[in-house]
Amino acid sequence: MPEGHPSSIIRRLPPSEATNRWTGGARHGLPKAYRPADLVVMGVGVMIGAGIFSLAGRQAATMAGPGVVLSFMIAGITSLLVAFCFAELSSALPSSGSAYTFAYVIFGEVWAWAVGWALVMELLLASAVVSRVWSLYASQLLTDLGVRLPAPLAAITGQAEGFDLFTLFILVILTAVVTLGARIGLRALRIIVVAKLLAIGAVIVVGAMHFDQRNLSAIPVPATPAESTAGTLDSPLLGILFGQTGAFGWFGIFAASAVITFAYIGFDVVATAAEESEDASGSVPKGIIRSLVVTTVIYIAVALVMVGMTSYEKINSEAPLANAFREAGEGFMVHIINLGAVLGLTTVVLVLLVGLTRVMFSMARDGLVPSRLARINKRYRSPTRVTLLIGVLAILLAEFVPVLTLEPLVVIGTLFVFVSVAAGVLRMRQTMPDLPRGFRVPLSPVVPIASIVACLWLLVNLQVVTWLYFIAWMALGVLVYLLYGRRNSALAAGEQPVDPLAPGLRGRHRR
Repeated sequence: MPEGHPSSIIRRLPPSEATNRWTGGARHGLPKAYRPADLVVMGVGVMIGAGIFSLAGRQAATMAGPGVVLSFMIAGITSLLVAFCFAELSSALPSSGSAYTFAYVIFGEVWAWAVGWALVMELLLASAVVSRVWSLYASQLLTDLGVRLPAPLAAITGQAEGFDLFTLFILVILTAVVTLGARIGLRALRIIVVAKLLAIGAVIVVGAMHFDQRNLSAIPVPATPAESTAGTLDSPLLGILFGQTGAFGWFGIFAASAVITFAYIGFDVVATAAEESEDASGSVPKGIIRSLVVTTVIYIAVALVMVGMTSYEKINSEAPLANAFREAGEGFMVHIINLGAVLGLTTVVLVLLVGLTRVMFSMARDGLVPSRLARINKRYRSPTRVTLLIGVLAILLAEFVPVLTLEPLVVIGTLFVFVSVAAGVLRMRQTMPDLPRGFRVPLSPVVPIASIVACLWLLVNLQVVTWLYFIAWMALGVLVYLLYGRRNSALAAGEQPVDPLAPGLRGRHRR
């Protein structure tokens, strides 16, 4: 470390550098592409997917019963509290790095790396998981329509594990779409979001015709530890601490709400589009909050319809919503559901890839990952190198790792980031009170503190094995940072401009 240069423990990215990137070297800015309405479409596109078509039924059948509606409310309220925090920070620091950049400015480089590393795990694993689920639904749609693939192809499509042709197909196609630039992806996103909302509307309307209130009153008795078949590592951390490892009851409802947080993942991705948005300080907060409110209402409506149509004891956890309509004698709705799932999951993967591209692009501009990944292709006006790298990594992960068993890792990574963002609001109010903001969290510090408490509560409801995997991932991240990021950081090279908010800093540090 050169003399007089701040150590990586305390060096922070100046706010002006986070919002006014200079050109030159490996640093570039992204072109404007998103209008205010586009951000709402992006949020709805990434959030409405697996939560409706599989997650709700699976948690109702195995963990919460009809209390799954409360689980969605708990997860939704928690997400809304955090969304207010994301809205304030993104209005003050509109950058493609989202929570990673917030942490860099507020807490410093080490914590920024931890948040960025967690975001990489969250978004990359989520892309792989949802791609696998997309393949399962696409195969089921073809089967229900009577389309039979040749035996060699049928053996490698719609597989939960091992090589899967449909998973490869969707990731290759969507990686290509993201590579071609934000505007191409946005056009496709608008069309698909409208189509899947129509399918979901049909599910709610037709399902409401078969609603039976008695199914909501059948509250299951909590399972005792003796009745639970789960091992210690597969049990919620909170359940072990309180001697309760069974499902259902309030423990089941809270455990389900922690898993269901997976369904709300995506509103934070809207913040990664800030650098490419018109009037980002105002449009991004509105896009985050509006898309989350719309999604929460839709989720609760569909969950109510599903548990109201059939008893939780009869819900098939493999294809819960489709089987609920089959039992109600509405077989034609199965095709609508499968089509809606395919469309919905397509937009989820698309936006996840966009979000991860922007996070890694920002990390590359800061030198924490190879800076050549931040090069923007002049023809497509997008960071094609990092996009292609992410596409390859997502394909390898989805094809060679049993990602469907790792879904809770996405949740723990997300909640970790949420806690960081909520804490960032509290810290920035103290250290940068005069920094312009287009949105302020209401009732601060109550809302940020409530966000942290709610996220921590959901975190302790995750399985012990999930915690162990997450600790291992973060330990690997520390090693990568020490070996590469700390030495190659742009701030370590003294490449930051003078920050007008820090009058004590003059000139640039040099090696």
